[in-house]
Amino acid sequence: MNRIIVLLILVCSTISVVAQTEDSTTWRNVFTDPQLRKLIEMALEHNADLRTANLNVEQADAGLRIARLVMLPSLTVGAEGSLSKTKGTTTTKTYNVPLTMQWEVDLSGRLRGEKRAALANYWSTAETERAVRLQLIASVATHYYTLVMTDAQLSVTRQSIDNARQTVEVMEALKGVGMQNEAAVSQARAAYLNVAASEKSLLQQIKTTENALMVLIGEKHDSIGRTIWKDTDVCIADTMSYAIETLANRPDVKAAEYALKAQMAQVDVARAAFYPQLTISASAGWTNNVGEIVNPGQILLNAIGSLVQPLFNKGRNRANIRIAKAQQEQALVAFNQSLLAAGGELSDALSACRLSNERLNLRKQEVEEAERAYDVSKIIMQNSSNTYLEVLTAQSVLIQSRLTVITDWLDNIQGKINLFKALGGNIDN
Repeated sequence: MNRIIVLLILVCSTISVVAQTEDSTTWRNVFTDPQLRKLIEMALEHNADLRTANLNVEQADAGLRIARLVMLPSLTVGAEGSLSKTKGTTTTKTYNVPLTMQWEVDLSGRLRGEKRAALANYWSTAETERAVRLQLIASVATHYYTLVMTDAQLSVTRQSIDNARQTVEVMEALKGVGMQNEAAVSQARAAYLNVAASEKSLLQQIKTTENALMVLIGEKHDSIGRTIWKDTDVCIADTMSYAIETLANRPDVKAAEYALKAQMAQVDVARAAFYPQLTISASAGWTNNVGEIVNPGQILLNAIGSLVQPLFNKGRNRANIRIAKAQQEQALVAFNQSLLAAGGELSDALSACRLSNERLNLRKQEVEEAERAYDVSKIIMQNSSNTYLEVLTAQSVLIQSRLTVITDWLDNIQGKINLFKALGGNIDN
């Protein structure tokens, strides 16, 4: 356990320890876009993978119930009777109605170990279901914001198509007065066709993303409603530091921890095979066969105790212990790896959010400068001999800057989604 604590501290050494906000990672507080909330709710209700995970939890719960009940005595009731007759005698009727109880006294702790293993397996399965739920929410959000970004890019691209068309017209006019040649006109047409083709690619990307999102939410829709990119955001604190303890909220870390506990219990179960097994059996019932046929029948009481001590089992018990210990070591490795992954993902998400914020701010300044250059080029054209081609060039730079800032906006959104996942997100509400 000390090794695990040290490992956790080393993994998260780059993360400052501060007080956690209480409800900062509840998914409804993080994803405030009404359209996105509606999609997430539909996914949580209809997604096939999540339903499969829910059924796995139900199976684990049934296994836990069995493990708990095995500590109790088992009761069986039966009835048997016979008729016999020989020549010259009356028919003999015998019957026996016993109630039998069998109880294994858990001297070795085997049953308690199986119960602990079943409980740990149940919680591990439950945390795995939470991990599926967390991934589903993040996937729906990623697809939704990809659609929002593609819509914005499509709008800017269509502006670029108009710009490219005007460029072709200007180049053809300049060629008509001898100021441009056919090669320049062909280049302008090629640029126009290129941006027109990119519109078709964006339309295909929108359709593909919508179909993928419909698979996630488990429902078919004609289209997916969404908000304008400037009117939506992921509300999570991406500039603060988080306490080491936040990693304990991650369902994958919890699932690995419970899996380790289950394997530790299995080692105890394997070790218990070396100890004696005490079983007490008792029966009570009504019979008319107590050495001779008696009518009416009488009450029959019987009790038996058996103690079994294993002496030689072909090395099977020792082999089972070795297998259980190896599986326990594997679970420990998986748990340590989950801690490493958790710390790395949180550090990466915080770094991505910080750098994408800085890059987005720079891109916004770039757009402002491109807008200023476009406005100046129009003024210069009106008051000098500059051609309209220079205005179109400035406009093209502005459009490209707007496309880039939209892409960087999605990178920033994706960083926040990854931070939500890295923190283990409060997904139960």
